[in-house]
Amino acid sequence: MYISLDKEQIKIFFEEHLHLDDEIRYILDGSGYFDVRDKEDKWIRMYMEKGDMITLPAGIYHRFTLDENNYVKAMRLFVGEPVWTPYNRPADQFEARQKYVHSLAQTA
Repeated sequence: MYISLDKEQIKIFFEEHLHLDDEIRYILDGSGYFDVRDKEDKWIRMYMEKGDMITLPAGIYHRFTLDENNYVKAMRLFVGEPVWTPYNRPADQFEARQKYVHSLAQTA
């Protein structure tokens, strides 16, 4: 599934959220930033441009925003049936979030 976003549409993606399934994004055109939370709950910013791909595990808090070009075209890949539901923070009650946090503790 392809997504083309402009400056107005991107606002919904900048709200910090998580998904109950892994999210895989491939940047087809344009550029922007994915922000994810580290073990200490601080932001890590990753610049993404055409040809880049990212896999976000289920339960990780994240957000996306455009850069100064104000455009991105991305493909979202799914395992199974497409699920688009974002759960805005706080969403710690979900099993996917609890599993993700537990996996962080295992690597400490």
